Order: sequence, then C-alpha cells, then structure tokens
Amino acid sequence: MILCCGEALIDMIPTATVTGTEGFVPHLGGAVFNTAIALGRLGVQTGMLSGISTDMFGRQLVEGLKASHVDTSNLIMSDRPTTLAFVRLVGGHATYDFYDENSAGRMLLPEDMPALSDEVSALYFGGISLACEPGAEAYPSLLERNAQGRAVMLDPNIRPGFIRDIARYRERLDRMMALSNIVKVSDEDLNWLIPEPLSLREKTENLLAKGPSVVILTRGGEGATGYLTSGEEVQVSALKAEIVDTVGAGDTFNAGILAKLSELGQLHKSALADLSADVLTKALEHGARVAAITVSRAGANPPWSEEL
Repeated sequence: MILCCGEALIDMIPTATVTGTEGFVPHLGGAVFNTAIALGRLGVQTGMLSGISTDMFGRQLVEGLKASHVDTSNLIMSDRPTTLAFVRLVGGHATYDFYDENSAGRMLLPEDMPALSDEVSALYFGGISLACEPGAEAYPSLLERNAQGRAVMLDPNIRPGFIRDIARYRERLDRMMALSNIVKVSDEDLNWLIPEPLSLREKTENLLAKGPSVVILTRGGEGATGYLTSGEEVQVSALKAEIVDTVGAGDTFNAGILAKLSELGQLHKSALADLSADVLTKALEHGARVAAITVSRAGANPPWSEEL
C-alpha cells in the first residue's frame, strides 16, 4: 500500500451564483489528499495519514477518501477545525489564501503519528503539511522511523507564504530528501530551494547529491524532465487540454507516476536506485496523461482508471 502523508483540506472555489455575483463552493482538496484520491481512483492500493477534523468538512473529507477506495485507518481524528483554502483563479491558474490556525492537520505532533503496518510499502509526502509547524515536524519524524525498506516520494510543493522560519524549513526538507527515493519539484520550487545563478540541470544535480535516486522537474505547459543518478535524463511533453483550472494538476501528475511505477513493479528502493530511463519515461507520460484530464475540469477531480 502507498500511504500518502500530509494535508487534507477544503478548497473554496470561486463560482458564479444565480444573481451573477461570485461565491465560493467547497471542494475536497489538499495536495496530499488529491494524490491519495487520484491513486485510489487509478486502482492502486492507497491509504491516507493526516490530521482530520470531526467537523462537517472533516466528515466530508473522510467520505471522499472512502468513495475513492482510499484506506482511512491511519487518519488521526480531533475536534479541531478543518483547514480552508480560498482559491483565486487568474487565467485558469490558481493562487490560494489559507485559513489554517489551530487546525486538525496543523496541530499534529510527532508522538501522534501511528505505528505503520508491514502492508505499507511506500510513503508519499508533500505540500503545506511540511511548512506549517508544529505539524511540519511530525512528518519527518514519521519518515525517519519508517523509511527503512519502503520507497519514498517527496514533493515539497513550496508555498513561501507559509514559511515562518526559512532555515528550519530548509533543514527539514534536507532531512527528508536524504531519505527519499524520488523528489519532484517545479521550476519555481527548485529556484526557491537553490537561488544561486545556476542552470536548472546544475540545480537538479545539487538535489540528487542530497540522496534521492530520481529528481523530476516540472515546468507547467513545457512538460517534465526526469533526472537519474546515472546522469541520464528524459523529457516528456505536457498533453494539450482545454484548461478549466490547474487545481490539483501536480498532485495527480504525482499519482500517475506512482501508479505506473507500482504497475511496473518498480516502486521499491532497490528498483528506484537503478531505474532505467525507459521506465521513468513511461511513468512521466502516465503522470502527464492523468494530469491532462484533471485540468480539464473544475477543482481537484482526478480521473478514474476507466477514463484513461
């Protein structure tokens, strides 16, 4: 089972009302939640680990996970509120205002993290759950206790507005990258992580030196490039789609990658350490295919396997 570890929240998506004014409609979301939902819909055995509220929105998140065949046995329930993310769409591209103080996800502590069963074969981390303390320290603690023998993918999905202590955040990501097999970053993420005047290739080499076997760099409509420790690189173009919005696009791209690697029997540490360029290309192409469907409809609404 792939266990997706991180935030689950409510995306408030702007929508025209019957009076013509704009209102906000709640959609289930969160970077890690979106990836878990997408994996479940793609037919991959998947679970979610997150702090979830017992409030109305939290109950909707749990039901959404179950409806997409995601295991909920590792959810950590509390009566704290659910995180809300109000989305602004400009030209189909999303920016966010988050309401996260004292939330069920943010207030997790390392000691709250459950013991993982042997059924969990891979771990996925990312999103704002790695930036917002104290919960941000709970996830690297979980990783450090459970990385042995499990494949690990990390997508920091950096939101600078959430980072209160840059040095602590960078140190946290370095600790997690050292234990990760796959690190996926956007060009914006990479330039934030390494602001020096280096080429993107030089910056990805810097990330590979931190420990992962694979670094995946996405560049929006320009597609994605995968880099291996062997020095090989592969490029995949983004599939053309009529974009409604980009909410959840990167998250479902990640799910497509994980799903294809799992299907090909490559989602374990030894295989990822010696991954071939051909297999990486297939995984990136599958990720692009899944993401193209997601951007063609409102909100983070990943496709089911039969839609592919």
